[in-house]
Amino acid sequence: MRIKRAWRVLQRHWTVYTKLYKTSFALNFIEPVLYLVAMGMGLGVFVNDINGQPYIKFIAPGIIASSSMFAAVYECTYGTYIRMTFQKTFDAILATPVSIDDLTAAELAWAAVKSVIYGLTIMIVVALFGLVDSPLLLLTVPFIFLCGLIFAEVSMITTALVPGIDSFSYFYTLFMTPLFLFSGIFFPVETLPKVVADLAWFTPLYHLVNICRAFSAGHISGVIGSAVWITVVAAVLAVVPFRLMRRRVIQ
Repeated sequence: MRIKRAWRVLQRHWTVYTKLYKTSFALNFIEPVLYLVAMGMGLGVFVNDINGQPYIKFIAPGIIASSSMFAAVYECTYGTYIRMTFQKTFDAILATPVSIDDLTAAELAWAAVKSVIYGLTIMIVVALFGLVDSPLLLLTVPFIFLCGLIFAEVSMITTALVPGIDSFSYFYTLFMTPLFLFSGIFFPVETLPKVVADLAWFTPLYHLVNICRAFSAGHISGVIGSAVWITVVAAVLAVVPFRLMRRRVIQ
């Protein structure tokens, strides 16, 4: 029954999304495309090949990974907070047999699904630019889902802890921006000081970028290690959002 109740909430989110997707989709779609064009075609003219690849082809898999990450993060920070606090959607749902755990599970699952939606969309754009060397890139989809789940878990933890919506600026500035800049999207992390490169290795985005880059190039080098790491982190973090959301909502 618990899975069925969470599924019903997930269906509710999908129904709302299908009515409003044009607005939200445009915002999440345009930004990564601008990064691809500005950095790849603009800055890329002045950058030598990296690992034998033109710069735009080097950053393209990272843009896929980062766009899927931000889709989950936006959903479980601002999206969840607004539904919980301003729209009172949580109150309405919790007045039904749905429990807070069912609702939290649905929020996490929906964010992971949105990661896949946006990841696939940018994947198509990258392919249309001629920046994909192998159809193996499609194998990144389950890893995008898993990483979307990790980013959703981290974001839900933040949402459960922040005192107000303005506090998300700290999360984005102090956590998301460094993650975006230092996870190997725009340059190999090996060029950074060793301590920074070591820290980057522990970030989920770093591993998702590596997986996307490997499959885009048509090989599986390093994929297994990254896949294991992503799976373990998703499992370890899984219980935390449920505990914190219970504390936040039921008080």
